[in-house]
Amino acid sequence: MISFSSIEPIYYLLPLIGFLVAFFGTAVGGGGGLFFMPILILLYGIPSQTAVTTSLVATIPIGLVGTIGHRLKGNIDLKLGFIFSVSGALGAIVGTYITSIITSEVLKTSYGIYAILMAINILYRWIKKDKNNSKQDSSYLYKIKSTLFGLSGGIVSGTFGTSGTAPVIAGLLSMDVSLKVVIGTSLLIVLSNGVSATLAHFVVGTIDLTLVAFLTIGSLFGALLGPKILSKANTDNKESKARYLFALILMTIGILMIVK
Repeated sequence: MISFSSIEPIYYLLPLIGFLVAFFGTAVGGGGGLFFMPILILLYGIPSQTAVTTSLVATIPIGLVGTIGHRLKGNIDLKLGFIFSVSGALGAIVGTYITSIITSEVLKTSYGIYAILMAINILYRWIKKDKNNSKQDSSYLYKIKSTLFGLSGGIVSGTFGTSGTAPVIAGLLSMDVSLKVVIGTSLLIVLSNGVSATLAHFVVGTIDLTLVAFLTIGSLFGALLGPKILSKANTDNKESKARYLFALILMTIGILMIVK
């Protein structure tokens, strides 16, 4: 279901929020859509189920623009992206069903726990990737891992209205691909998960197009700049610092979602 909320003065902060989320999301991977849901709930008091669906729609432009930018720079593994995306579509349907049967409070608390675990996982995987050069998996194991991580990403995306970043990036980091390919390919998967979950939620959820419009105004510009900054960044220094900051902010949001 589609709705249009009346414009409040605080809505004028949404383009800036959209810009910052999209910029960091496309620069460090995952799209950044995982921040939209808690922001809508904590700052704007939007009901959890509506925040989930609205967040999904707002994530799609980030994934689209970011994917195009990274594709032009050769940062996307289409084979990996396809496997993750197909299994993610199935996961998105499962996640949508989960959202429809739990209460708003349970959904909010569950997201907080997920966000904290995701922040820890991102830091662990990043450190492990920095210290170890993994060997290429066999074709069979490669497909199994891609399918399982993709399915998990879709479930998370459908349940929380986010990009399913944690399992997606965790899966990609376990593959023998470069850091920039991890970031670029994750955005392609984010886009696919966002579209699949949005279509599933359209039947059971409410999309506030007023909020989507304000977020998208800023997120489009942020998504355009993210890949450009990444191409100039020192992957051993600037990207790692951005990743640590990303995880710290996410952990803080997770705590707030639980206690507030």
